Amino acid sequence: MAAGAAVPPAAGAGAPLHFPRDAGAHPDFNTEWWYITGWANVANQTAAYGFQLTFFRSRIPATQAMRSPMAARHLVFAHAAITDVTARRLWHDQRMARASGQAPRQNPADLAWTDTSDTGVALRDWTLQRESGVLQARLHCADFTLALDFKPTQPVLLQGEQGLSRKGPEATQTSYYYSLPHLQAQGELELQGKHLALQADSTAWLDHEWSQEMLHPTAVGWDWIGINLFDGSALTAFQLRDHKGQALWDGGSFRKGETLYTFQRGEAVFKPLKTWKSTRSQAVYPVEWMVRTPADFYMVRAMVDNQEQDSSTSTGAIYWEGLCEVWDSNQRLVGRGYLEMTGYSAPIRL
Repeated sequence: MAAGAAVPPAAGAGAPLHFPRDAGAHPDFNTEWWYITGWANVANQTAAYGFQLTFFRSRIPATQAMRSPMAARHLVFAHAAITDVTARRLWHDQRMARASGQAPRQNPADLAWTDTSDTGVALRDWTLQRESGVLQARLHCADFTLALDFKPTQPVLLQGEQGLSRKGPEATQTSYYYSLPHLQAQGELELQGKHLALQADSTAWLDHEWSQEMLHPTAVGWDWIGINLFDGSALTAFQLRDHKGQALWDGGSFRKGETLYTFQRGEAVFKPLKTWKSTRSQAVYPVEWMVRTPADFYMVRAMVDNQEQDSSTSTGAIYWEGLCEVWDSNQRLVGRGYLEMTGYSAPIRL
C-alpha cells in the first residue's frame, strides 16, 4: 500500500491506515506499542514454550521543544518473557532508555530508537524490525535469548472500525490498532544455556497500537486475549474494568477466512471461573475465564498459573501476561494464544 500518515483519532473519524508507513512509529502520539506473542514447538522435544516481546514508546510532552540532543523526547521500554510449560515457570526481563525522536541511529546519545517508515524499534541490543517482508526479533538476557523470524501467512487484521478501536465511553478513548495473527515463527530460543530450535508449526501474533488517550479516568485495567485458532481463524476479545471490577467497555473481533466480524459493545463478556493469588504482589488474577463472544462461548485457561510480570523498574506496572489454551462450547481444544490482565495489583497508568 502507499505510504501515508494517520490523523489523531476523533469522534466519527475513519482510520485510513497505510502500510508499511503505519507499521512504523507515530511520534506525535503519546503512547505506542508493538507486541509479539507466540507458541513454540521445539524440535525433538514434547515440551512447549511461550514467548513474548513488547516494545513501548512514551512521548514526553515537556521535552518536545528542547533543542539539546540529550533531551529525552521519548522513552522506550521493552519487556520479554519465556514460559516453560513443562517446568511451569516464567522467565522475564525488562529494559528502559531515552530516545530523541530523530531518525534511527542518527543521534549517538540515543540508547533507543524507532523507525517511522516501517517496523523498526531498538533498545540497546533488543530489536524488532522488518527485513524483506519478515519481522525479526533479537534480544539477549541473562537467562534467555530470542532470535526469531516471523513470516506473515494472513493479511493485516484491522481492529475496530477499519483500524480505529474504541476503548471507552468517550470518543477520545480510541486507539489505532491492527494485528497480524498466525505468523509463522522460525528461529531459536535459548533458555539457561539450552538451545531450542523452533519447529515449522510454531505460531505467533503481532499487535501494534497507538493513541493519544486510551483509558477512561475510571478504568483501572483490562483483560485481553489474542488467539490463533487451529482452523486458521483469529479471535480477539477485551474488556476495560472499573474499580468495582465491572466492564466499563469491551470489544474484539473474529476473522474466519476473508470474513471479519467486529464486536459491538456488550458482545464480549468475561466471566472469571478460577483465580490464582501471587505471593509476590498479593494480586489475585483470574487464570480461567468463560469468554462469551458472537463467534462462540470459549473457555480460556492459563497453561501456567504464575505468569505474573513485575516491570517496576521500567513501566512501573505489575501485571499478568501469559500463554493460554482455548476450548469451544463443545469442549474441544481449538486454539492457543496469550492472555493479558492489568490493574489487579494497582490501577494501570499509561
